[in-house]
Amino acid sequence: MYDVAYRLARRIAVTVVGFTVLGIGIAMTVLPGPAFIVIPIGLGILGLEFAWARRWLKTAKEKGEALVRSAKGSPDSESAKPPEPPGS
Repeated sequence: MYDVAYRLARRIAVTVVGFTVLGIGIAMTVLPGPAFIVIPIGLGILGLEFAWARRWLKTAKEKGEALVRSAKGSPDSESAKPPEPPGS
């Protein structure tokens, strides 16, 4: 009986905290603040209990990694080659 009550209380707490953090992150998209950090934290908290939040977080990670790769350039680009020593 206590196990069921504990699970329900945990689910409610995770839901409330997760949606609160996610809501603050969404508000930070128009207000000053690091929304791109807070939104994934909220999704990570919600991902403890909800599969849809885990999927959204995975998609956000993939898009973020693709953005970083495109900002750095492809590995075969000129900027990725090590610099040549002077005088060679």
